[in-house]
Amino acid sequence: MVFWAGYLSDESMGTFAPIVVYWIYAGFYQLLPPLDGYRLHTRNEEEEKNLVPLSTVVKGVLLQQLVQATVAQMLFLLTSKANSTGITIQPSIPIRLLQIAIAMFVMDTWQYFVHRYMHQNKFLYRHVHSQHHRLVVPYAIGALYNHPLEGLLLDTLGGAISYLVAGMTARTAVIFFCFAVIKTVDDHCGLWLPANIFHILFQNNTAYHDIHHQLQGTKFNYSQPFFSIWDKLLGTYMPYTLVKRREGGYEARLIKV
Repeated sequence: MVFWAGYLSDESMGTFAPIVVYWIYAGFYQLLPPLDGYRLHTRNEEEEKNLVPLSTVVKGVLLQQLVQATVAQMLFLLTSKANSTGITIQPSIPIRLLQIAIAMFVMDTWQYFVHRYMHQNKFLYRHVHSQHHRLVVPYAIGALYNHPLEGLLLDTLGGAISYLVAGMTARTAVIFFCFAVIKTVDDHCGLWLPANIFHILFQNNTAYHDIHHQLQGTKFNYSQPFFSIWDKLLGTYMPYTLVKRREGGYEARLIKV
């Protein structure tokens, strides 16, 4: 067990760092100027189409993070790899990178099938998953705005399974979970910014997920947060093109095949 800056253990960092990173990164997007030339929806659309106020979204996210922190702390305590002296031997960097890659694949797999089922099961969609889709026009702070049951099944349990299957230490988990949080927030930011590294490296990005939040795309583009592999393999991938709007910004327009 190593203490970060002499204060927090790896386990505590794995529990709380993703929460802090979420609010810093989402807050960064929230504090940006309007950037109308890079928005996927106009500000009027955001105000008119979204069915829940920002204050409710913030409360919902905080509730989900409380559950996540509780589960994470229990998980780290139960799976501690520290020896008798309290020290956890860390794997080599290549092994840790491999563990992160495995965790990414496991998380994508879990979230794809759970997410898809929540759309296909009318009861679950109506009473659980539809809460997330009240944000017809996504924005960064709302990335983790879900029904508590969905937050537990999709994100919290998905993260725990990814951590366990990959066999990573708490220190590696800090990196993985913080990266997953940043990617999830970015996917919901509603902006198509030039030189955004996530748009360059990942096909599953802001525009990709924006398609899923639109009425015509709710049965497509289920994959999150990293890759689009399951959508393409199982026929739920909806291609799109980015079109410049006259009033500024972009529109992610479906290409029906």
